[in-house]
Amino acid sequence: MEILENFIVFEGLDGAGTTTQARLLSEAMQKRSLSTHLTCEPTDHEIGKLIRRVLSGETKITRKALAMLYAADRDDHIFGKDGIKAQLVDNDYVISDRYLFSSEAYQSIDTPFEEVAELNKRFPMPQYLIYIDTPVDHCMKRIESSRNSKDIFEHTQFQLSVYENYNTALSNLCDGIKLIRIDGTLSIEEIHMQILAEIL
Repeated sequence: MEILENFIVFEGLDGAGTTTQARLLSEAMQKRSLSTHLTCEPTDHEIGKLIRRVLSGETKITRKALAMLYAADRDDHIFGKDGIKAQLVDNDYVISDRYLFSSEAYQSIDTPFEEVAELNKRFPMPQYLIYIDTPVDHCMKRIESSRNSKDIFEHTQFQLSVYENYNTALSNLCDGIKLIRIDGTLSIEEIHMQILAEIL
């Protein structure tokens, strides 16, 4: 399995704080004169935009089709003209808010875990996987207090299943990935400082 050196991925439930922590790490690296490309999944490319319409409920497709869309978006994200592999040539680090582990956690609710893993087996792995481990009730409170609407995955029972799937995905990591598991109930600053201590 290919490991992409200096590729960092943030994972966690909706509301865990992955977007905030990815941004803070990128800013901290730039202050240290490290060039950093910050990205996310779904991407803002055409396939990613379609995925976001599905998540909002605007577009209806089967859950297996959604898993395939995520894999297609990821293929472009990694191997496309301005994708992650290209960005790693031009930058010291690439940081992604979510990657294939999200697919294993979310899409395997309605599609067998093995099928989702098969769709994603060709993709390279990150050197660092930062999992912000946050209880479902904490995440749901954050979502309810900060968002006007929820996407199709942002409901308690679904998130409980996602949490279990994350544990399955994280227990099957290949050698060479450094897993950094952090208590998501800590303050934003405490989480950030723990991440810095592990990465820099």
